[in-house]
Amino acid sequence: MTSLGPLSRSPLVDQATQRLREQITGGHWPVGTRLPGETTLAKELGVGRSTVREAIRALSGAGLLAARQGSGVYVVATEPVEDWPARLRRAAVVDLYEVRTMVEVRAARIAAARRTDDDLEAMDLALARRRRAAEEAGDAEFVDADIALHTAVVAAGRNPLLTGLFADFAPVLRRGLIDLMALVDLRAHDPALGDDSHAALVEAVRVGDPDRAGQIIERELEGTLRLLRRETS
Repeated sequence: MTSLGPLSRSPLVDQATQRLREQITGGHWPVGTRLPGETTLAKELGVGRSTVREAIRALSGAGLLAARQGSGVYVVATEPVEDWPARLRRAAVVDLYEVRTMVEVRAARIAAARRTDDDLEAMDLALARRRRAAEEAGDAEFVDADIALHTAVVAAGRNPLLTGLFADFAPVLRRGLIDLMALVDLRAHDPALGDDSHAALVEAVRVGDPDRAGQIIERELEGTLRLLRRETS
């Protein structure tokens, strides 16, 4: 096994984590290997045991290490587990839109069945904001207003998991939509871009028509998805 070598100045925990990660991903400690004890690692790295402990905790959180009661810390993987936010950031916008369509169609149907007066007020305000942005704002502000309306519809479904999932999507959606608008100038001939369908969606939720709400949002998102596929193919 190659020597780890002492670390330079702070941040020591980050450096210790990186050095241990390199030993794992580089194959010096294969899967199944028991790590040297904290005292040994601390001495080789030139840091305190608490720094080693924090580094091991970080690598355990990444799925590379696992502690076994009474036995020690073992290598369980050579590649870190990619968390959900990282996957979203790396996702192609077409893939994201396919999932978004599934989420929002169901969310719109649920919203039509569960919406409250407060939800309807939030959607009306969001629709009005979207219309103002269509007249007065640039693409980025319009996208923000559009996402705010969709967020209000999803929130009306009163399912915290759906709401949280859409919130995770929102930053990546925003970036993808702004890029798409810059690429094909979507608002050149229709600054409000689908105002009729968005107003119809709000109305379908208002009157409690889940089938209509689902159909409207599916048609709207599928249209954008077709455009994305054409522009990215």
